[in-house]
Amino acid sequence: MKEERIVKEFCKLVEIDSPSFGEREMADQLKTYLVELGFEVMEDKAGEHYNGNCGNIYGFLQGELPGDPILFSAHMDTVEPSRNKKAVVHKDGRITSDGTTVLGADDISGIVAILEAIRTIKEHGIPHRSIEVLFAIAEEVYIRGSEVFDYSLIRAKEAYVLDLTGEVGTAALSAPTLVSFTAKMVGKAAHAGFAPENGINAIAAVADATCQVKQGRIDEITTVNIGKISGGLAKNIVSEACVIEGEARSLNHEKAVLEVDKIQDIFKATAKKYGAECDFMTSFGCIAYEIDRTNPVVMKYEEACNKLEIPTKYIETFGGSDNNNFVLHGITGIVIACGMNKVHSTEEYTLVSELIKCSKIVYELMTV
Repeated sequence: MKEERIVKEFCKLVEIDSPSFGEREMADQLKTYLVELGFEVMEDKAGEHYNGNCGNIYGFLQGELPGDPILFSAHMDTVEPSRNKKAVVHKDGRITSDGTTVLGADDISGIVAILEAIRTIKEHGIPHRSIEVLFAIAEEVYIRGSEVFDYSLIRAKEAYVLDLTGEVGTAALSAPTLVSFTAKMVGKAAHAGFAPENGINAIAAVADATCQVKQGRIDEITTVNIGKISGGLAKNIVSEACVIEGEARSLNHEKAVLEVDKIQDIFKATAKKYGAECDFMTSFGCIAYEIDRTNPVVMKYEEACNKLEIPTKYIETFGGSDNNNFVLHGITGIVIACGMNKVHSTEEYTLVSELIKCSKIVYELMTV
């Protein structure tokens, strides 16, 4: 692995603005790289589906080694604040933003590791497996890009998704179902001073229902959160409408669904109590999966890390990733740490040493 090239590449890609549904410039750069590396490249219509400005980028590179192709994936979008990012390389090997934006190591670190491994293979003429790559849009907004990808294009049965925080060598073997919910309480407006008794206060009903919902960590594998509330028109009007938004997550799909069903029952019953109406809507952000520790996709990862003398650690994650959609479509994948730390904050950073280690792991996986 070439340290100088890795750092230069990372810094270059960080400075490309790539918000969710606005990944056009990043996609064009990655398409150029893949073509230069000999990939067959295709861009799908996912952007049009969401009124974004580009689609998912898929590439295939024929290999010389026997066996099915192997899929490597990282996402192109970054969370806000992400405009005008600048990478600052410190003497101790840390790379940070200038403190006003996220760094974008989530997921530029994953993209760079994939590219560096492929470049090293091509430069030295190393025999490799057939390689598929998928650089997805809109991962940060509930994995929307990979949700609409045409999986009939994928030939691989195994995948490595580079999109996990923590020390390189860590891999997530299970991830949750995430159910988002929105409850709209509709009451009746009235003048708060002259005739409050003629109104039905939607805010009061929502507050009552919310207090009945158990939030936080429900058990070891399940969480619930109500994170947003809005409603009311003015201080002197009994609120006619109030909306809350929340989510439930669980490593067990049925438990996530059950918790949201309980929440819906609470809001419906409270609406009836107040004489209000409640519209309750749900959607799935991702579906839970668990990969067995003895699965070949895990064992190959273990072998690669052992060869490099990188300690492994296997965890559960409460975050979704594109791997949730891969598993849903019959591709057995795990999510591996790729050198991102304190993600989704302006304190985000990576380490040059971690970028190099991750690139080496990807190289080993591509050449076995």
